[in-house]
Amino acid sequence: MEIERWERSEEISDAEKKVIQETWSRVYANCEDVGVSILIRFFVNFPSAKQYFSQFKHMEDPLEMERSLQLRKHARRVMGAINTVVENINDSEKVSSVLALVGKAHALKHKVEPIYFKKLTGVMLEVIAEEYANDFTPEAHGAWTKMRTLIYTHVTAAYKEVAWAQ
Repeated sequence: MEIERWERSEEISDAEKKVIQETWSRVYANCEDVGVSILIRFFVNFPSAKQYFSQFKHMEDPLEMERSLQLRKHARRVMGAINTVVENINDSEKVSSVLALVGKAHALKHKVEPIYFKKLTGVMLEVIAEEYANDFTPEAHGAWTKMRTLIYTHVTAAYKEVAWAQ
């Protein structure tokens, strides 16, 4: 089976890792607000993703979502996981381990279809590019595109591992 080109994880250079960390430090300073913006856009653009969240799956209004304590809590969790990956970007084993845990939890416990990670990471890039336009140079966009692929590839690898084990 042919893997889509963007699903193959490309090596992230040292210069790109530095750009990712520098960009992320500014984003993570507003972690909860950015995370909430990402999740709201994700749920507005892909309402079927809300089916996995009993606490806010019936919310339609973005303002209501923004006020949801459960959504804010999940936003902090998502941003925290990405932060752990960015902080450990030079330790591929740690990155693999963190993303494998995320993948396994979403595959086994939450039963989330892996395509939603592709969609979520795309929304994440859109929001960061808009809210941090001055920092999101073409170099940063290229580096974050590789990071997006790395996240998706590692998370979905955990799904495959779970499927093989069953």
